[in-house]
Amino acid sequence: MDKEQLNWYAVKVFYNKVFEMETLLHDHGLTTYLAAEKRRLKGPAHTAARRKLALLQEEHKTSPRYIQEGPFIYERVPMVSSLIFFQATESDLSALEKELKDPSGGSPKGFIYKTPDWKSYAVIPQRQMEIFRLVTDSGASGLDFFSPDDIALYKEGGKVRVTEGPLQGVEGYVKRIRKDRRLLVCLDGIIGVATSYIPMQFLEPVEE
Repeated sequence: MDKEQLNWYAVKVFYNKVFEMETLLHDHGLTTYLAAEKRRLKGPAHTAARRKLALLQEEHKTSPRYIQEGPFIYERVPMVSSLIFFQATESDLSALEKELKDPSGGSPKGFIYKTPDWKSYAVIPQRQMEIFRLVTDSGASGLDFFSPDDIALYKEGGKVRVTEGPLQGVEGYVKRIRKDRRLLVCLDGIIGVATSYIPMQFLEPVEE
């Protein structure tokens, strides 16, 4: 029997509990991606995090929020507090969706994005996911995130590829957003991310 294909999917997370959702998905043996910045903690914030990590270590647990590297402690700060991505086969989805909707008498945790007609789960194309990750992992400043409804408000320009800088290789559409020409990368029906201004000499046209 052929092995089922792994695809990328997205979960809308309720109550901004993305770290709890990340743990739940890992408990199901799934690979996840959470777009997050890594910020070094200092002063009282560092002390509080160090205490939390020490208590977790005593219980042989780890924290999805904090990362310790030698004497330094970093906090993962989600770029979008209600969204996380995961890789799964189609047969993984029904049981996961049931747990998200009916968590043993508690509140629903979230839902897996579906296609516009709601007949199937929304598969994120591998190339779209790669480009989205290139942007969110780049360390570039000035990123803005948009819902599908927000994206529809902006006039679509030509598709281009970034040729230089931290976003080299990223493909998207040039759009005028808040009076500035920016590059918009979209995961269809889920989310868009707009970069800060990129000079036109760092862009080349891409045929679709």
